[in-house]
Amino acid sequence: MNKGMIKVSVFYPNAEGKKFDMDYYCNTHLPLVGELIGDALKGATIEKGLGGATPGSQATYVAMGNMYYNSIEEFQNAFGPHASQIMGDLPNFTDIEPVIQISEVVL
Repeated sequence: MNKGMIKVSVFYPNAEGKKFDMDYYCNTHLPLVGELIGDALKGATIEKGLGGATPGSQATYVAMGNMYYNSIEEFQNAFGPHASQIMGDLPNFTDIEPVIQISEVVL
């Protein structure tokens, strides 16, 4: 991604007894988000947590989704009208409360 772009990261903290359906997240949720957001979404990645810093330790996050936009305004204008539909889809793949961070790509 290019310097100055906005990255919206959605982190799903790993916790005992929580569910996360990676297949649904990759093959249903992300395409839904892409369809609703449209051309404002410049790229996306999904990461699956495998482990922590020490061998054999649990990953801090079971999954991370990253979406890239040209500006915060483009993100807000594209996401805002569809926020309830996008957030309403979460129970279909997880019972984890996501943590969201908006960042600027600096390198």
